[in-house]
This record gives sequence, structure tokens and C-alpha cells, in this order.
Amino acid sequence: MGDRLVEMRALGTTGIQVSLLGLGTVKLGRNEGVKYPQAFDLPDDAAVVTLLETARELGINLLDTAPAYGLSEQRLGLLRPGKREDWVIATKAGEFFENSISRFDFSATAIRASVETSLRLLRTDYLDAVLLHSDGVDEAGDRFLPAAEELARLKRKGLIRATGFSGKTVAGGDRLLPHVDLLMATWNPGYTEEAPLIARAAAQGRGVLIKKALASGHAIDPAAALKAAATLPGTCSIVVGTLSPANLRANAAALRATR
Repeated sequence: MGDRLVEMRALGTTGIQVSLLGLGTVKLGRNEGVKYPQAFDLPDDAAVVTLLETARELGINLLDTAPAYGLSEQRLGLLRPGKREDWVIATKAGEFFENSISRFDFSATAIRASVETSLRLLRTDYLDAVLLHSDGVDEAGDRFLPAAEELARLKRKGLIRATGFSGKTVAGGDRLLPHVDLLMATWNPGYTEEAPLIARAAAQGRGVLIKKALASGHAIDPAAALKAAATLPGTCSIVVGTLSPANLRANAAALRATR
């Protein structure tokens, strides 16, 4: 594994160990309708392999993907280096990106079909985590409960190790918290509204993945933002997307200083 820069943390009470820095993979498969400050081309296969090998070398084991990330799942299935157990793969369900637009379906049938497709594309017989991919209408959180129950059923079947919710609001996170194993929550120095939710999740033994710690590429001081997110009570892993091995190394080095 080389010089491991990234520490490992328990993902709540799931029994899963995740690297403090996770690799977000939307940029591997989709460059339309994203909120990054600069346009980008999708990387070729060689660049994807180099990025994933760099992640492995640094000790990063968490790969965050989703059906809504275009070709991301398919490319990870084809190009993922090493053994399956080297990686913790977290994907999502409920959002689909087709013909340049997102659509959402949280019916049990759609959730089950999404998980089955993810298993096939990722070329694996289990998923470490599947999170419901909120459409942002979190206040009506009860509408997600049948989908959460379907994920729980698939977990009982052994297809999923942990269930989760990637929400947009504190109210949505609080409503789903009793029904999932982990949350993906937004936190960065410019947006701290979900910090109490993160603390409540941790107090209840839930895992917490932090998204948008670098404000979708708009952070003025990325290293400081990462350090702050890492020391936030409840943080298990900070998911950051990049196509640059150099940026990946810099992010890992910034987090090393938090030990």
C-alpha cells in the first residue's frame, strides 16, 4: 500500500472501517449539470487507473459513486485495481441521470432495481453501503421510508452491508436517522447548519460521511477546510472528488496533520 497517509475510522457501528479521506467519483462519469467552477473532460481509462492506484497507495479505501454519476459505476467496475476487499464502495439509489436530466424514483421496485444494476455495473456481489439520493424535498421525509425499508431488506439478504441517506436538509436527516446506518451530510466552513445533525447521528452510533467540504471546488483554503471537517465530532470520512493525483495527495497530506 505504500506510505499510508490517511487514517482509518469506524463507520459508526456498521463494523466497516473507512479512510478519513474518501474519493468522490462523479467526475469519472459525468460532466454535465455539475456545480464545479471549471468545465472538465471525462478522463480516459489510463487516467482513471492512475487516480485509483494513487488512492490505494495513500491508504484511501472509500469510493463514493452513484447511478446519477453517469458512467462512474461502470468504469469503477471495469477499472478498479486490486482486490474487491481493498475497497469500501458506497453507491446510492433513487436518482437517475438520463438524457442530461435527473429523475427520481423512491419506490421499493425502483430501489431494488437500482441496487441490482449497481451490483452488475460494479462487478461485485455486495455493496458496502447504499444511500438514498435525496431529491431535496427532505421536509416530507416520510416519503423515503418505504425506500429505506427496501434497503434494509436487501441488507438482510446480504447484498448491502450498510444503508444510508444522502440528504439536503437537517429535517430530512433527522427523519431518516432512525431508519438507516449512516448519513451523508454537507459541512464546510461556509455552511455549518448540519453540524447538530452530524453530532446527533454520531451520538446514535450512525456513520457520517461529509460531502461538499470544499464547497464543490470553491473553497478558498482547501487544506484548512479539510482539517476543520476532520475534527468535527462525528466525521467518519470526508468525500472529495478530484481527477488529479496531485490534488489527491495534497488532500491526504492536509488530513495527515490532524492526527
